[in-house]
Amino acid sequence: MTSFDDRERAFEAKFARDEEMAFRVIARRNRLIGQWAAAKMKLTPEETDAYAKAVVQADFEEAGDEDVIRKLISDLLAAGVDVDEAEVRRALEEQAVEARRQLMEAQ
Repeated sequence: MTSFDDRERAFEAKFARDEEMAFRVIARRNRLIGQWAAAKMKLTPEETDAYAKAVVQADFEEAGDEDVIRKLISDLLAAGVDVDEAEVRRALEEQAVEARRQLMEAQ
């Protein structure tokens, strides 16, 4: 083994860890934003848990955050919550920070 091979494996391992962490942050963020929206819709604890899982699932529909944002806005408006896209995007950013913080503390 050369030091180049060792370095290449180290970079690949770091890339894999970084990608896994990014996935975990997004999944946690989506769960948190689901809980945020559920609180605004005044859902029960059981409904909140189910809704948060549904928001996490919604992220698998397409790349990016637009599928989650559409779901949140649609569901909030259907529940009679006065919300706009800017508020949802702001909450999504705040929950991303919180998700990263929670995962970093858990390590």
